[in-house]
Amino acid sequence: MEYLIIGITSYLMGSIPFGLILTKIFLKKDIRKIGSGNIGATNVLRTGNKLIGYSTLIFDIAKALIPVIYVKINFPELIYIASLSIFLGHVFPIWLKFKGGKGVATYVGILFAINILIGVIFVTCWAIIFLISKYSSLSSIIASFSIPLYLTLVGKGYDVIFFTIMFVLIFYTHRENIKRLKNKAESKSQIY
Repeated sequence: MEYLIIGITSYLMGSIPFGLILTKIFLKKDIRKIGSGNIGATNVLRTGNKLIGYSTLIFDIAKALIPVIYVKINFPELIYIASLSIFLGHVFPIWLKFKGGKGVATYVGILFAINILIGVIFVTCWAIIFLISKYSSLSSIIASFSIPLYLTLVGKGYDVIFFTIMFVLIFYTHRENIKRLKNKAESKSQIY
């Protein structure tokens, strides 16, 4: 029963569409009709309002960080169920006909909640790739791959399976970006 309660609660927490909520309240716009149509922080930044964009980023990280830390303390054996459920809630929110964000900010919250070191590895890798390429999507894909790669190198077998699944999910959510990258049609991101 705990599995079900933690899974459903985590999914519902993850499915809160902060990008949509903040742009509707403060900008009176529907983020799904701007830029890529995505509800995540990168697309919210395309509105030109950096405060709303970075607020979306912080809330999307927090909606994973806080519940996963709670589960880690109280139900440590369910940490991967909570993490996956939160991520799936963000990517496939029931409120938006299962059309959500790409999950990167939410994944960052999960990483820092599970282990600060892997959170730092992800952010560092993302920043380096972004500084070189200026592509947020490419940075997210490579940084996501860096986690199971790092865990494989340090011999954390069980964790590798979970983080490989997360990499595959992030790769999936970026499939349109990958096509655009291959065709040299992907937009470079302005995050500052």
